[in-house]
Formats: sequence, structure tokens, C-alpha cells
Amino acid sequence: MFGQTTNTGIQSQIAKGWKPNNYLTNLSMAFFADPSDFVATKIFPICPVSQSSSYYYTFSKADLARDNVQRKPAFGKVQPAVMGQTDDTYKCQVDQVIVGIDQIGALDYTRSLAPGVADPRRAKVRFATEQMLLHQDVLFANSFFKSGVWENEYTGVDSDPSGKQFLKFTDGNFDPVAFFDERKREIKLAGRRTPNKLCLGVDAFNALKNHGDILERVKYTGSTANPAVVNEKVLAELFGIDEVLVLQSTYNAAGIGQEEMDFICDPAGALLCYTTSSPAIDEPSAGYIFTWDMLGNGQHIAFDQFEGEKATHTEFIEGIMSSDMKKTCDDLACYMTNCV
Repeated sequence: MFGQTTNTGIQSQIAKGWKPNNYLTNLSMAFFADPSDFVATKIFPICPVSQSSSYYYTFSKADLARDNVQRKPAFGKVQPAVMGQTDDTYKCQVDQVIVGIDQIGALDYTRSLAPGVADPRRAKVRFATEQMLLHQDVLFANSFFKSGVWENEYTGVDSDPSGKQFLKFTDGNFDPVAFFDERKREIKLAGRRTPNKLCLGVDAFNALKNHGDILERVKYTGSTANPAVVNEKVLAELFGIDEVLVLQSTYNAAGIGQEEMDFICDPAGALLCYTTSSPAIDEPSAGYIFTWDMLGNGQHIAFDQFEGEKATHTEFIEGIMSSDMKKTCDDLACYMTNCV
């Protein structure tokens, strides 16, 4: 059909027996995720670094919180106060994805002037981009959002909670406001900051949203035109927290040729923490995402396009990133597992 795209040419081809069978170019079943689903960089601040691994200072909380002021003796002086410091390390690792393009196969799309998603290059650039975002959330889940990461961890049980246990969010006797008030008090006392973010797995969020105690608190706030709803903002106001985030990015947990769709972050988990909005030298944060610009271009996620070997008629799209998702302060977080 190349060269026969005029009305006369098409009619001539149809008369000779050709039947139109081009793919539709105004739609496709492309299961790209909603970009807003990816949450890794919305929780802990990104800290760009100039070296792949190095040190950062940690000041002694005990010394900073102690009352070191003493009564001055007559004709004398007090002993200098101790302000101790240590250091810790980070190490950014490089991760990469490569996807190929068959240049010969791509000619059909180029010559037919097929727009949008039918363009193999455009589709695979988006594929590589989403792979980077998906991988970031997988790293986040493994580094921050699972049992065994944080020292302060509570486990949901069906009855008779004790110690580091609580009634599951789905239990009618669970008191969500009192529970999170207690966790906020613990973090404030241990880390000297009131937690400002609550991260909820999908099932944990749905359980809180539909809990009778919370519904009772909001049921008189609506009207016929604007019915009362429980969303992230409402939960944040009820719990006295700056922001509630629902972790709902998804992925295929199975290998090539198989499908096992799941949420990247534990849907029954929850993380309450204090984080800074950006790197700070005068306040702590429960975690940081250290990022290294491995190509020297100022970007910790970078993309490139390059030709394959001669005679292969291929080209490749590369995505590359370097980061270290590091827990930096146990005292500023509490993880809850088996919430539902």
C-alpha cells in the first residue's frame, strides 16, 4: 500500500481484491499504569549525592535532648557540654533496563504514518520509563514497607492484643483514633518529632475508610448535594497527620510468560513516620532516598537510545538509575503489619 494512499489508489487496490486490514491507530489495550500510582518518591525525600558511596553525620539525640545547663559557681565556670556525633554511610547501586526495537518491522509503522501508540519507538520509550518508576516502588517496598525493617513494629491480631499487638482495622472494637494517637505519642517521645505521614496499603486504607468509628465521626458532615465521604484527606484530619498516602501501584510478580498481578506494597501494611520535605542538616528524617547521577548529567534516572550490532537492524532504548533507599532513623517510624 506504500505509495497508494490516495482515494483513487485505494479504490484501485480494493478493485484488485485487496481488503483493508490496518490496525486501528486511535486506541490500543496498553496497560500502562496511572503515573500517580507510583509513590516511592512521595514519601521519603530525595537527596542527590555527588559520589556513589560516602558518609553523613549523625548527631547524638541523647546529648541534644539533655538539659546541659548548670548553675555557674562563684568565681568559676561549668564544664563544657558534650555534643556527640557519629557517622553513617550510603551506597547507591546502578540498575538498568534495555528494550529492543526491530528497525525492519518498524518500517511498516513509519511508512503508514501511524500515530501515537502504534509507533514502536514511542511505545518502548514509555515502557522503559514506566519500568524505572515500577522498579523504584519495588525498591521502596523492600527497603521501607515490610515486616522486619523497622524496630518499632506492631502486628494486627483477631482478639486479645497485648504488647506490640493491636486489633485489626476490620474489627469493630478497634479504636483507630486512639490507636494512632498512641503511635504518634511514641514517635514524638522517642524521636522528638510528631509523625507527618501515614502510608497505607490498599486493604488497610479500605478497612479504615469503612470502619464504623470513623463513619460515625463524619456522618453529619455531608449534605444531599455533597455527601460525606472518607478519603485520604479526611483520615489525615481525623488522625492529626499532614498527609495520608495510599500505596496502590501494581506489578506482575511472575516470570516471563506468566501473570500474577499483585500490589507492590503490602496491601495489609501501614507505615507512620516523620520525614522532611527535602534534605536538611538541622532535623532528622525516618528515611532518605540517596540518588547518584551516574552519567554526570544531574539525573539519577536517565535514558539513552543506541544502535545494535551491524546487520541486526536493531536499536535499543536504555533506562538506567542509581539510588540507595536507606532507613536513617528508627525512632521516627512505626510499621504495622497484618492490619486486616
